[in-house]
Amino acid sequence: MHAWAVAAPGPAAGRPLRWEQRPDPEPGPGELLVAVRVCGVCRTDLHLAEGDLPPKRPGVVPGHEAVGEVVGLGPGCRRFRLGDRAGVAWLRSTCGRCRFCLRGSENLCLAPEFTGWHHDGGYAELLTVPEGYAYFVPEVFDDEEAAPLLCAGIIGYRALERAELPPGGRLGIYGFGASAHLAAQVALYRSAEVYVMTRSESARRLALDLGAVYAGDAEAAPPKPLDAAILFAPAGRLVPPALRALDRGGTLAIAGIHLSDIPPLHYATDLFQERQLRSVTANTRRDGEEFLALAADIPLRPATVSYRLDAADQALIDLAADRITGAAVLHVS
Repeated sequence: MHAWAVAAPGPAAGRPLRWEQRPDPEPGPGELLVAVRVCGVCRTDLHLAEGDLPPKRPGVVPGHEAVGEVVGLGPGCRRFRLGDRAGVAWLRSTCGRCRFCLRGSENLCLAPEFTGWHHDGGYAELLTVPEGYAYFVPEVFDDEEAAPLLCAGIIGYRALERAELPPGGRLGIYGFGASAHLAAQVALYRSAEVYVMTRSESARRLALDLGAVYAGDAEAAPPKPLDAAILFAPAGRLVPPALRALDRGGTLAIAGIHLSDIPPLHYATDLFQERQLRSVTANTRRDGEEFLALAADIPLRPATVSYRLDAADQALIDLAADRITGAAVLHVS
């Protein structure tokens, strides 16, 4: 099979991925073999390629928003059948034994493993996944629409839940890429007012087209105090202005796995009056199931930009340069 591997992490413009031919993987006990049809390009893939997230092993294949056909079943598989469509997401396995797993917080597992970081992911023609961590994809979505739901969508949903937006409240969104534009649709479906702060003019237009009441510069103050906010941009410098934009009792959730350093906070202006600052760490499988069901009910409409699999390195360059509005998606053929 053909696949992209992280050869030597570095700036995307230096093309740190290597196009390779590899032996086809074999599914182990309880694993599915999936022929990838589409894989989303997540900012986490960019962090991995550029070295912000050190690879867990040399030559790992990125990609954790894969949609494809089940073409092989390892011993003991029961949930999926040959020919089923399966979604493969970031969380690949948890220990099931630690105190966090036992209390239902498997996103905080002490020994988790992740698709496209510990194990080869979807920038390839084939991949394997434990069937207990694969998703059935709602039929309302075609492959290209479904791919970004599997990480951008799920993480955006968890970030929205962590932000504790009250019914009909005002939500601020900082950065407006793949995850943000899906979380915004969920918030709008729940009758929220959405205020978007982003440096991208095309992203501002998309936000307004989706129904946001305001779209301004990334560091601009929104016109009204916010009940909750989510920081999707990996820019720590935006934390203080986002906190200051919150009304009393508001919560800022940071959605990304990587964030540049946060400047010093001023207690009286940034945190007092019970403003809260929260991180988001991965997701549980329950988050994924809840989100996919909600996404189908709405239904969400991801904005996507298509690339061929052999152009994955160019997709990362475009993502790094903020030239993608919505979500980039690789087509495997």
